[in-house]
Amino acid sequence: MGTHEIRVRLGGISRQRVYELTLRRTFPEAVADLAQGKVWLADDVERWIAVHRPDLAEESEG
Repeated sequence: MGTHEIRVRLGGISRQRVYELTLRRTFPEAVADLAQGKVWLADDVERWIAVHRPDLAEESEG
């Protein structure tokens, strides 16, 4: 999952806000740093969302 997908998943937040969130110690570590930017495992991001943004958690969880 790249920053664009994270932006969409979190309701269309700004690029700056995604950058701020991904710098937090609580946010999962990126699994790769590509020329296009960092990428995260979708499962890791979804777990973070479930804890830190439960209102946006997948309906299939919990």
